[in-house]
Amino acid sequence: MEHFIVSARKYRPQTFSDVIGQQAITNTLENAMKNNHLAQALLFTGPRGVGKTTCARILAKKINQDGLEEINPDEDFAFNIFELDAASNNSVDDIRSLTDQVRIPPQVGKYKVYIIDEVHMLSQAAFNAFLKTLEEPPAHAIFILATTEKHKIIPTILSRCQIFDFKRITVLDSKNYLKEIAQKEKINADDDALHIIAQKADGAMRDALSIFDRVVSFSGKDLTRQAVTENLNVLDYDEYFAITDLLLKNNIPQVLIKFNSILSKGFDGHHFISGLASHFRDLLVAKDNVTVELLEVGDNAKKRYLKQSQDASLQFLIKAIELANECDLKYKTSKNQRLLVELSLMQLSSIVFDGEKKNDKNYIIPSNFFKNISVEEKIDVIIPTQKTVQKKETPKPVVEFTPLPKATLKPPSIEGVRKRSSSLSLKSVDRKKELHTTEIDIVDYSSMPQSMFTEMQLIGVWNEYAKILLDDGKKINASIMTADVPKIIGKNISITLPNKLMKSKLTSHKPKLLKFVREKLDNYSIDLVIEVSETVDKKFAYTPQERYEKLKEKNPLIEELRKKFDLDL
Repeated sequence: MEHFIVSARKYRPQTFSDVIGQQAITNTLENAMKNNHLAQALLFTGPRGVGKTTCARILAKKINQDGLEEINPDEDFAFNIFELDAASNNSVDDIRSLTDQVRIPPQVGKYKVYIIDEVHMLSQAAFNAFLKTLEEPPAHAIFILATTEKHKIIPTILSRCQIFDFKRITVLDSKNYLKEIAQKEKINADDDALHIIAQKADGAMRDALSIFDRVVSFSGKDLTRQAVTENLNVLDYDEYFAITDLLLKNNIPQVLIKFNSILSKGFDGHHFISGLASHFRDLLVAKDNVTVELLEVGDNAKKRYLKQSQDASLQFLIKAIELANECDLKYKTSKNQRLLVELSLMQLSSIVFDGEKKNDKNYIIPSNFFKNISVEEKIDVIIPTQKTVQKKETPKPVVEFTPLPKATLKPPSIEGVRKRSSSLSLKSVDRKKELHTTEIDIVDYSSMPQSMFTEMQLIGVWNEYAKILLDDGKKINASIMTADVPKIIGKNISITLPNKLMKSKLTSHKPKLLKFVREKLDNYSIDLVIEVSETVDKKFAYTPQERYEKLKEKNPLIEELRKKFDLDL
């Protein structure tokens, strides 16, 4: 069996022109060598897999080639290049042996190049031992330090180096490089498949090549998008397109079923909601021709994004991004993470719903909307079977279901509205009730009885109704009724209350109270007049002084007792 070489080693760049995504740094190094401006201490920093060590090796070869008049193409100057892994050689003794070797000039070539990888792993003592040599090295020595964590290097080392920051490799550059390798390896690869690999690598070319080798081992010479998503366990954008279509149709049940199927495949809810937010972002970017270039997707996927962006309104996308991002932030702290995502999906499905007014930003379509749809579907199925069995019973489903809209519209009363909405003013409710009751009184004055009654009978009926309220748990209304004794003034019942709040509360209960009193007294011409008097308010003692004055009115001997014993309040 032929020995297999991984693509990361097989296709490692041998010249600066082969390095992907770091043109600014490679051009700078080439110009520095041409103009003889190359520093003796260089620091290559950046994320993993972006070409730091590769550029260091290419630079080490180029430096010695420029020092010779005749160049042998097979000469790699390996004797002049020394690589030190600082992760395993991080002691003071390792740095001392390095400084001892630096003093010896090269036998071939002009320079000795020392590449120290993962230099941030050196100990504090090793850094201090390396300072003097790094600041004043021999003329034949050049140091190239490489690290992924620049912040861990002490400032005195940083000040002695010329720093080059390597950037992450873009998805497009990674995809194009993978396409070249696929052509060299004679592999038929879909553009979308290579794009998914480049996205999964997250800017690291070494990771992209490792993933590429793994997927090729799985799928063979034909690299498809389905094979890549299955092998890498990546949530395919087909799922996001399907979910978005259901959200735009307000189909909450199917959205929840779709989300359940995604979870059953082993995907994480956090990964799903963050990917959905990115999908909404891509749709928003696709809305404008100027920003379409920001889409980091394949050509086939770009066409689908452009098509679905036309169906989704700008308002929907902005609101959807806000809700998905809010769910993403709350996911880790939530105790029921699945419920959090499901609630967010229901809110997303309700954004473009036009069934009723939506004042709340977290509005969700009521369940009645989906129940009505399911009932209509059931009727279509049931009617044929009833026709075949009993012809007389066929109209029954129509009779039973058609009155439902009317019946559901009648029950909500004014009192029910007040319980649901705290913003509804009491005055508007009272006006509606007063108008309704006066209309009834005007119509029924002539036909209703108007029996005579005494004030004692009125008080008895009044207290009886207050007891009924108390038994029903309506203690506030009962206490307001007993705050004053009702009086008969002409044909009206009069009661005086201490403040307007108590008046508004009793006014809202006035229709039921009047109905009870009229039926008990057999007099339908009487009306209830509620007044507010500040003098009544003064009857209630709040401060200690007012309480003492109240006691004095009931028993004057208390004042004599206070004076006799010289007491204070």
